Parts: sequence; C-alpha cells; structure tokens
Amino acid sequence: MIHTRMKGAGLLLALLLPLSASAGEYNLTVDRVTIDTGEFKKEGIGYNGGSPGPVLRFEEGENVTINVTNRLDSPTSIHWHGLILPFQMDGVPGISFDGIAPGETFTYQFPTAQAGTYWYHSHSGFQEPDGAYGAIIIEPKEQEPFRYDREYVVQLTDKHPHSGERVMRNLKMMPDYYNREQQTVGEFLSDASENGLMNSLRDRLAWGGMRMMKADVEDVQGFAGLINGKGPKQNWTGLFEPGERIRLRIINSSAMTFFDVRIPGLEMTVVQADGNNVQPVPVDELRIGVAETYDVLVRPTDDKAYTIFAESMGRSGYARATLAPEQGMEASVPELRAPARLTMADMGGMPGMDMDHGDMSMDDASADRAGESEGAMNHDDMATSDMDHSQMARMGDDGIPPKTSGDGFYAKGSGLTPNAANGGRFLSYADLRAQKPLYEDREPTREIELRLTGNMERYTWSINGVKYEDADPIRLQYGERVRFKFVNETMMTHPMHLHGMWSILEVGAGKWNPVKHTINVQPGTTVYMETEVDAPGQWAFHCHLSYHAAAGMFRKVVVEGAPSTQADANAETDLGGDV
Repeated sequence: MIHTRMKGAGLLLALLLPLSASAGEYNLTVDRVTIDTGEFKKEGIGYNGGSPGPVLRFEEGENVTINVTNRLDSPTSIHWHGLILPFQMDGVPGISFDGIAPGETFTYQFPTAQAGTYWYHSHSGFQEPDGAYGAIIIEPKEQEPFRYDREYVVQLTDKHPHSGERVMRNLKMMPDYYNREQQTVGEFLSDASENGLMNSLRDRLAWGGMRMMKADVEDVQGFAGLINGKGPKQNWTGLFEPGERIRLRIINSSAMTFFDVRIPGLEMTVVQADGNNVQPVPVDELRIGVAETYDVLVRPTDDKAYTIFAESMGRSGYARATLAPEQGMEASVPELRAPARLTMADMGGMPGMDMDHGDMSMDDASADRAGESEGAMNHDDMATSDMDHSQMARMGDDGIPPKTSGDGFYAKGSGLTPNAANGGRFLSYADLRAQKPLYEDREPTREIELRLTGNMERYTWSINGVKYEDADPIRLQYGERVRFKFVNETMMTHPMHLHGMWSILEVGAGKWNPVKHTINVQPGTTVYMETEVDAPGQWAFHCHLSYHAAAGMFRKVVVEGAPSTQADANAETDLGGDV
C-alpha cells in the first residue's frame, strides 16, 4: 500500500519519475512536507511528498534499484535499516559515501539477501526525527512457517512540535527541558510516609549523588505518537473480516521513544523479530525499542473494533490506531498508566554510584591503551567511576549473564519492570528463539567491551568515555566471530545498532539465540551479542536514540582482511560528512 501526497511541481516530478519504474525499482524524492498530527502541524521532511514515505516492497534475492533525488537545500541520505548489502550502499555520509547534494540524484543498487520487515530513514543531521522515514517489506522465496489472510504495516513514531535541531539545542542547554514528570515535594512526602523519612532522604541523596532523577526515563516528552503518520485523533484504521488472521508488521521509527504495545481483547503471537523468524510467542503486550521491528499475528473473531494502543515507556504519551470490520468503528482507548520511576534496581543495585563521566580523562594515548580496537579493555589506564561491573551483570538463576536482557529489558523488582495490563504476558528477550539458526554455533574469537557512558547534566553520550569525533574506529577481521560486551553505565536504555552485519543476542539458547539488528541495553546491566564478521568495508555502530547518537554514542567499524576478490569493497576511504 503506497501513499503519495503531491502538489504542483511535486506532482509533475512524480509523473516524470513514477514511484515504481519496474520490478525492484523505485524513484524517491526527498521533500519539505507539512506533517499534521491532529494536535499540531509542523514543517518536516518526507519522501515523495509525504511522511512517512511509501512502503517499499521487494522479493528476496531481487536486485534493487532506488533512485533518490534530493529536493532539499541541504545534503541528505537514506540508510536501509537492517538490510545486508555492500557498504557503499548503506547510506551513511562520512562512512559509506559522501551523501546526496541538493539537486542531485543518487542511485542505490543492491541485492536483497533476506526477507522480512525493515525500514529506511535519513542518516543526515536530524532529518529522520523530522519525518524522513518509511517501511520496507521483503517477501521470502520460501513459504513462511506461519500463515495469515491479510497484513498491515504499523509504523510508530514520536513527532515533536520542535525541529530536531531545536530539540538538541534545548537538551544541551537544559537536559531536563522536555521532562514533564519531575519529582515533587508531595511525592517526597508520600515516599516518607510509606518508607520512612530517613530512608527517603538517603534515597534522594543517592540519586543526587548520581546527578540524575528517578524521572530520567525519557529524554524527550511532549510528543505526539503517530501510527502510519496519523495521530490518536486521526485514528488510522485497518479493516478485517472476523476470523481472519492478520499480520501486523510493527516498526518503531521514533527518534527517542520506546513503546509498550497491546491490543485489548486480542492476543498477539510474535513470529518475527527484526525481520528474522522466531519460534511463536503468544503475548498480551510487548515493548518495542527504537529502531526494532516485531511481526505479530492476531485473530479477531468478533464483529467489533479493537484499539492498537502503544504507550510510551515513560507513560508520557501514546499512539493509537484501530482494527475494525468497517471504517468509522472505534473501541475504547485505555488510560495512560502511572508515570514510571527508576529505582536503584535499575542502576544495578548500587546506591551512590558516580555516574558523572564528564570528568573522565582519556586522551588519544590512553584510548589506545584501553584497547578499544583490540578488544582488551584496561580499566587501570582509565579515570572512571568506582563502578563494579561484576555487580552490574546480575547473573540469572542459570548463571548466564545475558539474562539481564531477558526480563522485558529490566530486571525483576525494577521500578520499570514491564507488567502487562491486567496481569497478562509481557514479551521478554529471553522468550525469543530463532526459528532456524542463521549461523553455525561456534565460540567467538575475541571479546570487545563497549561501555555505554554519558553525562546527563551536560547531555554528552559516548562509548568507553570517548565521543565519536575523538574516537578511533573499531577494527574487525573478516571471517572472525566477535563477542561484544555492552556495559551500560548510564540511566537510559540504549538501542545499539550495528550496520551491515547481524547481531546474535545471547539469551542462553545456544544455536537458537535470536538474530537481530538492534539490541536494547537497559540501565546498569551487561548484555552480550556475537557477530559473524562477514561484510567487508566501513560500517556505523551507534545508539539509535537520535540525540544520543548525535551527542557522541557512535563508532565507525572497519572490517579488514577480506578475500582479494573483495579488496575494493574492503578499502578504507577517508570520507567527510554528517553522520
């Protein structure tokens, strides 16, 4: 299903450059557009005159051609999120190509080496949060292990009335500028009544020592939640016949918002995660991190409407849509649950932990000694906090450290533990098992530790205490299997996205561990993933929260030592540009 909204010259250009020139070929224009959320209108950026852009459909194994014409007055780019392709086609200015200058057309050409639900977005400045995103569907060659009668894309985003650049300026000026859930005196008195005055004072002092607040769950509030470009009042609606099996391709294209998704009255069966088939998991609710995709099956049997309700993790807003037998039918919209609060359990159970990495002194020499490129972290050479990472791992009952990622992103007992409405089942990473292993189960050749670091007061975000512009690339060898160890030393959940290669999330399932392109790392925890290094060239590796990546939580990955037939693809190029 493709939507275009063109006027004047845009309509003429659309006629001259038809959306789909032939099988496997699309023409996209990058335009200034007006985005109407039903609550406010704003100028943004879109594709072919609209935001979100058109749904791009391909077949597995098909050779794809996408002609992108930049009609902006600034450079642009498109990254094909989650697609395995040559690095020159990955669409990251300064890493894979120079970008697309105003008035120019760039042709992306690559084979589709996979099937599933993915998405595309700009990788230039803040164009993505300003509206430059769309969905990708790749049909598989072989029959899927599940059946359905119809399907819909459910593309979530958080649209803010401020432009991305203005949001970033405000966060730099005052990090809690958009935090509308500040703690109050009344809340302190309530805590004191429940937990005792001294306990409550000690708790507040501990949080003050970490230079953060229990309300630091979401960086940016005050947004309108959209589904397929429509706000709650506009109510996007998908039709069905009672008894049909419906596939919902849920994509979180937000700049900053994690959504808890449920459909009151309907059970969802998760069948894909990040485009890869998983063994079916029936749930009542799931949390979808920024940049993730989940495909679910639902089967409404009654002749009535159902609400698709996507509530932000911090309970500051929501997106809403409807499944119904007829247009115009609606179901009740749930109330937002109470605002979430962080607890010391979220921070690894370490009261008094010093989270201020702004005083970290790491020059180029000490960064080399820290061994980021070699994968051997030497903490003796680093001026960091007194954090005991062994406590952060919080072993599960089976002794597997990565179980920290398996409890719905948060450990049991946490103030942010996701609890499905009415006591239902909430999807956990630990529930995910690959339908068919993508790679041979083998031991990694080495481990690379990546500490996710930041300073909320200064709104700086980094990896191993070093921002992107000051960091050396992470160098990998073609053919090796690398185990990445994420240690989250911040109060925020970070969706980490490695371009060009799959990420095997360690949940203790051996060869059945799920394969993803984006992995969420919750506060104060350690999470492991493994990567088969099978893609030569230069790749981006970053937190997918837009303002965290822009503030420095970003790395370039260089894959070296590819076979001579791929030497040209493996050659490192010194590219400038905006990532």
